[in-house]
This record gives sequence, C-alpha cells and structure tokens, in this order.
Amino acid sequence: MSPVRRCSRTACGRPAVATLTYVYADSTAVLGPLATYAEPHCYDLCAEHSERLTAPRGWEVVRLTDPSAPTRPSGDDLEALANAVREAARPQERPADARGVGPHTADPMEVARRGHLRVLRSPDS
Repeated sequence: MSPVRRCSRTACGRPAVATLTYVYADSTAVLGPLATYAEPHCYDLCAEHSERLTAPRGWEVVRLTDPSAPTRPSGDDLEALANAVREAARPQERPADARGVGPHTADPMEVARRGHLRVLRSPDS
C-alpha cells in the first residue's frame, strides 16, 4: 500500500492536500489542511478538487488555512509593494540651510539626494 494518501474523488489519483468534513447539525462543510490520519467520515481532496469545492444549497463552506503553509501573494500585496516603491522614488523637498545654499544634510559628503539614493562628494575634492 502506498504511504501517500490520494484524493477521495472518483477516478482522481492525485495526492491529497486537504481534508473535508461535513458537520450535518450545522449544515457546514469544513475544508482544512490534510488530517494527520485518515478517518472514516472524512474525505481527502487534491488541490484542484479542494479549490473547486462547493456545498449543497443552504450549506456553508468553512475553509481553514494552515498557518505553516506558504501563502500566495494577493493583488493587495502587489499594490502595496508598488506604492512603497513609488514613495521611495518620490523626490523629497529639503529646505535650504541657513546660508541659502543647497539642501541641508547631516552628512557633509552628501551633495544631493533623490528618494533613498544619495550623491556623495568625491573624497579628493
């Protein structure tokens, strides 16, 4: 017998990644990470069948996530990353120093700055 558990769906031989349990009293189908061991009233499903799972009319599907499983990036993650890059690239206006010459910088070697990038004076000059 193979140590890999297979999908419970008929004619599907893919490896199981999730376990489906029905709670008849609550009219709920609970889909969670693959159970530690196979139980008689639970169904093991492959990735494809677990993603396409629907419940009977009037039932609710509860999807439990495995906190140790890697999460896929969402559209919100990509948008947040793009906004952070735009913010870092945006030039920041700096007030002139007391003499009215150039931007005020804490580093005397710094000539100019754009976002997170700095232009430094040559050590020879």
